[in-house]
Amino acid sequence: MLNNKKQIFGWVMYDWANSAYVTTVLVALLPPYFAAVVVPPEGVNIGGAYFTAESIWALMISFSASVVFIFAPVLGAISDFSASKKRFLMLFCYGGSLATVALVFSSSGDILQTMILFVIAQICFVGSNIFYDAFLPQIASDDQIDWVSGKGFAYGYVGGGLQLAISLGLVMGHNAIGISQELAVRLAIAMAGLWWGGFAIITFLNVQEEPPVESLPATYQHLPKWRAYTEVGIIRILVTLRKVKQFKHLLLFLIAYLLYNNGIQTVMAMATIYGQQEIGLGTTTLMVTLLFIQFVSIFGALGFSKLAERVTAKKALMLSLVGWCLVIVYAYFLTNATEYFILGGIVGIVQGGSQALSRSFYGGMVPIHASAEFYGFYSVFSKGSAILGPLTFAAIGFITGSNRLAILGVIVFFISGLILLGCVNVDRAKDARNSVEFRQH
Repeated sequence: MLNNKKQIFGWVMYDWANSAYVTTVLVALLPPYFAAVVVPPEGVNIGGAYFTAESIWALMISFSASVVFIFAPVLGAISDFSASKKRFLMLFCYGGSLATVALVFSSSGDILQTMILFVIAQICFVGSNIFYDAFLPQIASDDQIDWVSGKGFAYGYVGGGLQLAISLGLVMGHNAIGISQELAVRLAIAMAGLWWGGFAIITFLNVQEEPPVESLPATYQHLPKWRAYTEVGIIRILVTLRKVKQFKHLLLFLIAYLLYNNGIQTVMAMATIYGQQEIGLGTTTLMVTLLFIQFVSIFGALGFSKLAERVTAKKALMLSLVGWCLVIVYAYFLTNATEYFILGGIVGIVQGGSQALSRSFYGGMVPIHASAEFYGFYSVFSKGSAILGPLTFAAIGFITGSNRLAILGVIVFFISGLILLGCVNVDRAKDARNSVEFRQH
């Protein structure tokens, strides 16, 4: 299966497919639509207290992350043992795609319906990426894994950016085709769901999964399959956790990733609000910059992946984190739309590099036949990365009254992550990976 062009093309097309959900639904259209149309201006009365749309949105994101946080490693272990990564990927993909399309029926006042559909879509989106990422070390050799990961992100940035451009064109040109702006937003969101599920067909036609290397132990043969695989999955996770000392450098990377990804997630989450409140930018400028970031990220993902082939993935990833530190300092001094647009270009370069290399760097150190289990842990650390950074930003902003000082404070996550990443010994991590693979055979 390694380095097969057909397989790799099928794999990267899933990035193309699901990125439409991120750009159009998660980032650009659903949050403002939920706040402006679905939820009334006064908020929602729950138990005598009023919750704003922003608060409800944050709770939905948190709840979705918590569900994946709990179940990701176990589902990954089950899919590894039963060689069912592709089936799990299809299940989560089409569950999320259908929930996204169903949002077309969510209008003013449909709060509970919108919440349920969005939570399903978000859980399925995050969950599907566990099994999608887990194919990476099985389709790309160590010397190609950085390039293939970067190629996947590049396809994702193109696909997500193109679908967002089409959606924004539909929303802004709604009068020309005789529909309301509200309907245009709903149709654009549904289109993103169709894009996700439709292009994913290319993935499922081209990506093949290796047969299982282990069979179900005899003691579980009398149980229903779902129960047997669940019990085996839980046991595998417990065994892995007991052997965590053997994965010292892999764990060290995950802690480094948790830290610097906190910084990345905070910058991306607060970029729009920062542009609005500190610089006074309008919606058009913010949306154009978002599209610009998407397309510049293509070159960031591919460029840093090529750089990794020359200087190693670790050094290239560390360089991208230095770039993020420069982003933070530049953001502190921003004063106008032109500088914000330039910052968007820099963000695109380092975002593409750091995201692509983080995935491939980790994939090069995990046991191949337990890749979904280990990417389940990766997902846990990834979701944990969306907690501490925003809280730090909010706390500094509250104490000082300055969003500029708050964004400057985020640099500590990049610096600490950079230091820990420098301590990761890749050779020792790969030695641990190979010894685990030997025991599993």
